[in-house]
Amino acid sequence: MRISSKGDYGLRALFDLALHHGQGPIRSRDIAERQAIDENYLNQLLIQLRRAGLVQSLRGPQGGHLLARAPREITVLEALEALEGPLVDVQESAPAPQADEAAVLAELWSGLRRTVADYLQSITLDDLAQRKREREGQTMYYI
Repeated sequence: MRISSKGDYGLRALFDLALHHGQGPIRSRDIAERQAIDENYLNQLLIQLRRAGLVQSLRGPQGGHLLARAPREITVLEALEALEGPLVDVQESAPAPQADEAAVLAELWSGLRRTVADYLQSITLDDLAQRKREREGQTMYYI
């Protein structure tokens, strides 16, 4: 598994939008400055995230970008798969000399995929925003 700059920067952009959720459309220029991402590259990522249904974009002087759903409804798995495709991609290799050896390795890769997917599925953009607030001493409690 390897997360490219595309996945990292795209997740940082979504994280930024989650941190500013409820504040109206956020300009890509502001996201780019806060996250140290080239604005042109960021705009390409935002287009991809919009096509995946994770971001909405509004044009005009009051325009910008918003999460398409609440931060608690968008998982890190969904975000990374929208940007990177399948996260654990095992290349097909030459057939193993024995079928039982191939089955054992297939189970290993299947277990790895499930473990990674389960972990990333369990974390939402809201969870990340909450972690940041806790680090800054701004814990928000929901009743």
